[in-house]
Amino acid sequence: MSYKRISLSKQLLYIIIIVFVIFFISIGIVLPKTVIPVAEKTIYTYLSEPLKLMQPDFNKKLTNSAVAYLYIINDQIVESDNFESVLKIENINKLKKYLNKDYGKFKYKSRDYYYYKVQTSNVTRIAITNDSYIRNIKEEILNAIIPIVLISFLLISLILIFWSTMIVIKIEKLKQKVDNIDNQYYNHKINFKVDDEIKSLGLALEDMRISLKNQEKYRNQMYQNISHDFKTPITVIKSYIEAVYDDVESSATALKIIEQQTDKLENKVHSLLYLNKLDYLKNSKMEIVPIDMKKILTEEVNKFKWKRKDVEFKIDIDNKIYFVGSDDYWETILDNILNNFMRYANKVIKITAKQNKLVLYNDGSNIDDDLLEGIFTPFRKGIKGEFGLGLSIVKKTLSIIGYNIKIKNEKKGVSFIITRDQHKI
Repeated sequence: MSYKRISLSKQLLYIIIIVFVIFFISIGIVLPKTVIPVAEKTIYTYLSEPLKLMQPDFNKKLTNSAVAYLYIINDQIVESDNFESVLKIENINKLKKYLNKDYGKFKYKSRDYYYYKVQTSNVTRIAITNDSYIRNIKEEILNAIIPIVLISFLLISLILIFWSTMIVIKIEKLKQKVDNIDNQYYNHKINFKVDDEIKSLGLALEDMRISLKNQEKYRNQMYQNISHDFKTPITVIKSYIEAVYDDVESSATALKIIEQQTDKLENKVHSLLYLNKLDYLKNSKMEIVPIDMKKILTEEVNKFKWKRKDVEFKIDIDNKIYFVGSDDYWETILDNILNNFMRYANKVIKITAKQNKLVLYNDGSNIDDDLLEGIFTPFRKGIKGEFGLGLSIVKKTLSIIGYNIKIKNEKKGVSFIITRDQHKI
């Protein structure tokens, strides 16, 4: 289903028209109905006061242009001279059925009439008027309010139009920024003087643009690093193949080197695929169960002991210590960390495991601060100019199972400290 595009200016115009209609409905219908009860209270006071001042003997000339009077003396009705002009009633006796209360109103020939009655022992004095007074009050109120409302409405409309125009201009600038978010030659500076949500959105867009730019730069750098890292073993393999063809190197030696380089290349491909798999798994729910960490650490130490016999493993592991995750995850994490340690340790690797805290230490050289900052970034050039994915895999795997890792330079050596993420406990 397609919807018709309506600009913000038109939307505002429609809103102003709707508000205008609501205003006039309120003024023309609701307000008069609210005013009538108040005016009726006033009209009864207006009718009663003259009756209290009248003499017992009725004077027919005691008249008012808007009020007619009746005296009822011993069932004889005497009316004021203006009675017929005010009430438009031909037969006065018809009034008796309406005048059954001390005061009130009645309807006669589609007009409302109001009366007030003062009764003594033998004389009843009655003041009656039509609805002209009420109509005049309604007219006076509307005449007084409508100009004020119109002027207020126009001023409010002008303010809204001005404000909406400024909003539309800001949104247009943001739209142009979004349209040119990958255009490095576009002037992305937007100076919003008012600190509001739109300015916050503009700043967020600028942060996003810078982030995308950095990601693009990082992606290009990563591709270059991957190409370089994969190219090295391929170059070595090609070189030895050519050496065999030229009878410079024996086939046996070449096959051994080619096998080593092929294994290295295979490991890199496997690591890259595993890293991409982790990106997928981080958004999916996985079953995480308690893991016997002492058992896994013992197996890992036994696996790596033979790789460097000159390195001593020192182990301090609590009994019955459990971490959460899976055996495969923790084996991957420890494999990558200990492979790293195998390259850089001098004589000692120490592993300390307490509940929800694992510290792995090697006595190799400290890591430069500029390398520490991005050490978990995939294919970022690391120590001794090498590229790799191992620590990136460690970081992402730990994040999936709810753990954090930080690297700390000790006085001599480096510690990898793994702790449980408190937000995921």
